[in-house]
Amino acid sequence: MATTTALVNGHGNAEDHRPDPGLADLSLSSKTVHADDYLNKSRDVAPPLHVSTTFRYNRDPDQLKVHRGEDADEPYDGHVYSRYTAPNTTRFEAILSDILKGSALSYASGLSAFHAMLIFLNPKRIAIRDGYHGCHGVIGVHAKLTGLKKLDIDCPAEELQPGDIVHIETPLNPMGSAYNLKAYADKAHSRGAYLTVDSTFGPPPLQDPFLWGADIIMHSGTKYIGGHSDMLCGILVVNPARVKEGWWNKLFDERLFLGNVMGSMEGWLGVRSLRTLELRVERQSHSATKLVAWLNSALHSEKSDDGEARIVRDVLAKIEHASLQEQDIKDGWLLKQMSGGFGPVFSITMNEQNFARRLPSKLQLFHHATSLGGVDSLIEWRTMSDPGVDTRLLRVSIGVEGWKDLKNDLLQAFKALSEESQEESKR
Repeated sequence: MATTTALVNGHGNAEDHRPDPGLADLSLSSKTVHADDYLNKSRDVAPPLHVSTTFRYNRDPDQLKVHRGEDADEPYDGHVYSRYTAPNTTRFEAILSDILKGSALSYASGLSAFHAMLIFLNPKRIAIRDGYHGCHGVIGVHAKLTGLKKLDIDCPAEELQPGDIVHIETPLNPMGSAYNLKAYADKAHSRGAYLTVDSTFGPPPLQDPFLWGADIIMHSGTKYIGGHSDMLCGILVVNPARVKEGWWNKLFDERLFLGNVMGSMEGWLGVRSLRTLELRVERQSHSATKLVAWLNSALHSEKSDDGEARIVRDVLAKIEHASLQEQDIKDGWLLKQMSGGFGPVFSITMNEQNFARRLPSKLQLFHHATSLGGVDSLIEWRTMSDPGVDTRLLRVSIGVEGWKDLKNDLLQAFKALSEESQEESKR
């Protein structure tokens, strides 16, 4: 690992892509702009896009190396073939490794990262709750191949054995509710099992799962890391203690043969996106929390003359978001775990399925689409892509628009649904 000052703006002598002490005093946004400076070999300010899949060997025969083993401590001083490393994905991983505080590897998608993690750890049992249905699909594939057994995440600790996984997604898809990472880390580690955390809904600066005992952090980088709904990406980040045990090296080796590397275009887009990560996520989280507070207040308002509240109550039954977990906030763990904010995703459950089906068509500023994390606000009648959820539920992903504009858009849509319902009841 590099021990000298980080190569910021072309100065210094960084030697690897793991977090460098020279960057430690910089803010998150300064890191997302400068953590890859040591890899800037040209005079371009904006990173160039490299599309080549193969790279020339050194012309000096005395400098040729038959094999250069990759590991988290080795400098990226050259590329051979893009299934191994490539300039754009290397810069992307350099920034990720610094801001996520471990050694990062990128993959073609979030599910390919999850698949790679299961192949590497090869557990006999995985304790997991509902959450993203795609991960359960991958578990089903592994169950067919290896007999992997799925346990409820709140099973007795005695059901776990050494080498098993406790896999927790927090905040949870599609609800946006949060769970106590330290409690699950203690449970897993007490049995020799590992804690893996899907932190897709809690990117920097919202939370750092390594502080609470995570062994591997996973992100669907398609979401907030990408942030513009234009790239597929998966990320695994290895706890520095596990890096010393060779985990990163083995994951890297296995990625070569799985072939699930991220493309150079996606790597280039990822670097572009990371530059504004903190700006985007802080605004999105703040706006979501303001909207949730407004909706929750309206839903529980006792004022008979509150017109807005009446409209909300006419159509809305429930709202879920980490900011509404009052007991967990009072207990203290939630504010410590999500010290940077509660997250930009929440869910709403309508009074009727028909309301959930029709609400997206009434909105002007929200796209009716799956996925989340982009600069555009999205809403999804979740049953369109996840058959296991309540058919009255909609997932809401807040973008970077003004929160009051989004509030007004939701209010007019609620009002339109309410009025249509009243008209239909008169017929």
